[in-house]
Amino acid sequence: MNFVERLKQDLTGDSSSRFVFVNNFEVERSWAHGEPKLPGAGISFAGTTVNRMEEMGVLLAGEGDVVVLKDDLDPEFAAYLSTLGAAAGQTVAAENHQPERMVTEDALASPLLLEKLSALADGSTYLMPLGVSAAEEELSKATGLPLAGPTAATCKAVNGKVFSRDLVDRTGLRAVPGRTARTVGELRAALTEQLALTDQLGLGGGVVVKESLGVSGRGMVRVQDERGAERLLRLVERRGMDAAANLVIESWIEHAQDLNYQFVVSRSGGVRFETVKAAVLRDGVHQGHRFPVELSPAVTEQLHEATRRIGEALHAEGYFGLVGVDAMLGRDETFYPCLEINARFNMSTYQSRIAERLIPDGTHAIAATIGLRLNRRHTFGEVAAALGDLLLDGAGRSGVLINNFATLNAAAAEGSFHGRLYAICLAESADAALAVRTEAERRLNHMTAAEMTGEQA
Repeated sequence: MNFVERLKQDLTGDSSSRFVFVNNFEVERSWAHGEPKLPGAGISFAGTTVNRMEEMGVLLAGEGDVVVLKDDLDPEFAAYLSTLGAAAGQTVAAENHQPERMVTEDALASPLLLEKLSALADGSTYLMPLGVSAAEEELSKATGLPLAGPTAATCKAVNGKVFSRDLVDRTGLRAVPGRTARTVGELRAALTEQLALTDQLGLGGGVVVKESLGVSGRGMVRVQDERGAERLLRLVERRGMDAAANLVIESWIEHAQDLNYQFVVSRSGGVRFETVKAAVLRDGVHQGHRFPVELSPAVTEQLHEATRRIGEALHAEGYFGLVGVDAMLGRDETFYPCLEINARFNMSTYQSRIAERLIPDGTHAIAATIGLRLNRRHTFGEVAAALGDLLLDGAGRSGVLINNFATLNAAAAEGSFHGRLYAICLAESADAALAVRTEAERRLNHMTAAEMTGEQA
């Protein structure tokens, strides 16, 4: 069975059931609504761009599956995916869509789309969101399509960083040195003690304070010393010592390798490992994820044991579905198997079907995000022309596969704007895949620079 069929078997008991994918990226925003925030940690983000990441589901869906989109696929991009055999499912789009809304909100505001989805209800068709919030529960009720996952309340509960920290402690997994603070009054002692412990252990990177339900790398503050701690405490303690905090305070470990692994918890409680990927950094800047990853037998054994323990603990909480776990490997091969649990789809999920169909054994891949400064909308044809012979044209080849085009023009406005392309760069080795990524970025930046100077791209 392929990835989607395995997922259907685990979550519905029938590998031939149909999924309606609702790729509600940053569902964490819904879970974090009303939760305490750290001062200065609420960094703004391009919501209009993030909301168009729902297009990634097109490359995940299997034959017979349906993907809910905010808007129709660009015809040139759709034709490209078709030539690769990378898009097997069908798509339906919301007739009422607004850039600032997530795809589920657009669906709920679109009567014609709701009618189409309701017509799919046949007893073996399920809504498969990236993650379940109240909006997806409402969509399920409006269409008569049952959710393939658990309740929104369960999803929110198990996605908190405080929950992850507690789970690590009670299952006996190795933890990054740290502690939690559930109230403002607990933060001062926790932060002071953790700074002292970090110095004592010679870790040297200070500590990081994280909101339990911070979104996609936001909602955290790094504190280097006592002066920085005092600044943060003055701001937080204004709320009153009894106010909720729900924070995790951990030592910052320098020069560790960031890993992410995925597994599935079935409705019956079975736990099945899927994949592990590693972060790629260039001059300290995140460049994407690479796979496959070579780990020592000892680390591999620890990873699979952590998968079992975390999966069983999640099922005991009422969760079933896909799980992504952020982990870390120190330079001395010390493995920290659980920094954070993401009990939902993540970026790796959307590469699973691509990996099975277009990335044969022996090929290395880097999943990359390429940011571009644009002055106007660009067509997929222009992107393809700029990439030239780098654009992937078949399985087993080196090159660049564009797996989301909608995000390029999502923030289009008068004057300049930031665009973003998602791509998977393939080559015969990890270094060669990184070189493909670098060259793709150079060519795409030349495309945007050329129009400013009047040159041919």
